[in-house]
Amino acid sequence: MNQNYDSNTAKTSTVEHDVIMRGRRLLDITGVKQVESFDNEEFLLETVMGFLSIRGQNLQMKNLDVEKGIVSIKGKVFELLYVDEQSGDKAKGFFSKIFR
Repeated sequence: MNQNYDSNTAKTSTVEHDVIMRGRRLLDITGVKQVESFDNEEFLLETVMGFLSIRGQNLQMKNLDVEKGIVSIKGKVFELLYVDEQSGDKAKGFFSKIFR
């Protein structure tokens, strides 16, 4: 996928964002700008297509390549959720829970 997320239109970009899940136990994510926070139950990543929340059990960062924007996470995945500006109040509630 060669698109950079824009709330109004999708623009073509050289930055890719892919999420590859293998057996609900391993995630490979590209297009990661920054790892905002993480623990064994939740990761919050800033990607080129918005913030991505990953929730699960026994989550661990297996690989992090900041230059290439690649993150690998292992553990049991329960939920993948994109939080963006279009979510409005949902995004505010989500971030208020994270940054208490």
